[in-house]
Parts: sequence; structure tokens; C-alpha cells
Amino acid sequence: MKALVTGGAGFIGSNLVDALLARGDDVAVLDDLSTGRRSNLESALAGGAVLHELDVRDGPVVRELVAAVQPDAIFHLAAQIDVRHSVADPVFDSAVNVGGTINVLEAARAAGVPRVVNTSTGGAIYGEADALPAPESTASRPLAPYGQSKYAAEGYCALYERLHGLSTVSLRYGNVYGPRQDPLGEAGVIAIFCGKLLEGAPATIFGDGTQTRDYIYVGDVVAANLAAVDSAATGAFNVGHGVEVSVLDLVDALNSVAGNGRLLAVEHAPERPGEVLRNCIDASRARAELGWAAQTELAAGLGTTLASL
Repeated sequence: MKALVTGGAGFIGSNLVDALLARGDDVAVLDDLSTGRRSNLESALAGGAVLHELDVRDGPVVRELVAAVQPDAIFHLAAQIDVRHSVADPVFDSAVNVGGTINVLEAARAAGVPRVVNTSTGGAIYGEADALPAPESTASRPLAPYGQSKYAAEGYCALYERLHGLSTVSLRYGNVYGPRQDPLGEAGVIAIFCGKLLEGAPATIFGDGTQTRDYIYVGDVVAANLAAVDSAATGAFNVGHGVEVSVLDLVDALNSVAGNGRLLAVEHAPERPGEVLRNCIDASRARAELGWAAQTELAAGLGTTLASL
């Protein structure tokens, strides 16, 4: 298979690129390196992947690249992922997450690409769900522009399927963690906490720490992408464990695998607007239709993540 991975120099994208190369696929990467890192692709570039430093917001350039590459599938991971930044600058958030997705879909349509696997979010689309774990049928009630933009992008994927017959699927991730996640960033609490643990510095918990998330290891997310591209299934699929883990529980779990007498100290700060208090997603549809289920338990994933840093 010939694959194009947008956002392929990022945390999840670069792990996906490695997996595609490992199974013998030809891989091209689109990334403007604004948040992605060339170093994430070091082994992939040596293994034959090709990096195109382009902005997904530039429609003509995206169309030119897709026409030149002629991929069998596009994995669309390029995105603005910071919830707080989306609140501060919703126009930029929409330009990347909605406009960028339209550019990818239009390029795929024009070039006759058979399959688009879109990256979405189960952590931000549902908002405060009435019942947990939340299935895909849960009403969309985002609390931040990030979740709204991802939901709009899903809508465009479905539209291109109805209007143009383009085969698309959207994967709604839980809170993804694992090697290559930036411990200096804003979006990945596990990477941030691991970084603080190694520094011997306290981690900041916003609110009382009882807020919950559904943490999913990046290797399992990669496996979901591979299952999705090899399937004809369409629509939205949750990709998560279906287990609520509070921030306080996460600290305890990290301390249990840290070793060498290390313990993560914490300090509290006021809760931040736009953040969901409880989140957990039901991945039953992915198990039934994609044959996918999460395999990596939290303790094992935390140990691997900590070791990678």
C-alpha cells in the first residue's frame, strides 16, 4: 500500500509511519513541523519515508502533493490539538481542523484516493456525557472549540462520502499517551507528568484531581488505524479502553512504576474552562466491526513511556 500520513512527524503520526513501514508500505508524510519534529521521523526517513514540509491549510499545495503521490490511503492526523489554545484562538483552531480536513478530502476526491482515515476525538466531542462509557451515539456537546472543530471535520468526511462516494472513517481517540509525546507541551498529561517526575519537579493538577479520562496507549491507536484502513467500515469509531482513570489515580499509577525511589509530587491550581470533568468512551463498535480492542494496560504503557524519556 502507498500511504500519505498528514501530521506524520507528530507524536501519533510518527508512530503510525513506523508501523506502516514495518509492514512494507510506501509512506509519504505531510507536516509543516510547527509541532511535529523531524527527529521523530529519523528512522522512518532512513527507511524510505519521504517528508514533505507543507501546511495542511494550503489547499492547492495539498492537492498537488496528493496528485503526485497517488496514495491508496490517507491517514489524516494533522491538527491543532490544544484545548486551551482552541478557546483562546478558535479561528486558528477551525482553520487547521476544519479547513485542513476539507483540503485533504478535496485532494483525495480529485485524485481518486480509495480511503481516508480521519483522526477525531472521543475526549472532547461528547462533552459531559449523560452515561459512561459513552458510545458513538452519544450527543455531541463539546465544551471547547477543539471538540466542535473535530466534530465538524467528521461531518465533512461523511458529506464527502454521500456527495462524492469517498470512503472515509473517523477514529475518536481517548487520551492518547506513549513514546514521543512532548513532555513540555500542553495536551498530554502523562508525558507532562513523566517529565516532571524525571526532573524531580512537582506536577500541576488543575482542579481537585477527580476529573477522569480514558487513557489509550499509542501502539493501540496505531493498531486501530491499521484495522480501519483495511476495513470498508465508515462513520465514527471510538478508540479507547472504556475505563475511567482520575488524575489522582494516574499519579498513583505512575508512582507505582517509577522505581528508584522516585515519587511525583503534585500541586493544585484552579480548574480550567473548556475541560470535561468525566470522560470514558465505549469501543464496542470498533471491536465488532474493525476487530480492534485495546491491548496495553495502563501500568505497562506508563512504564514504556517513562523509559522512552
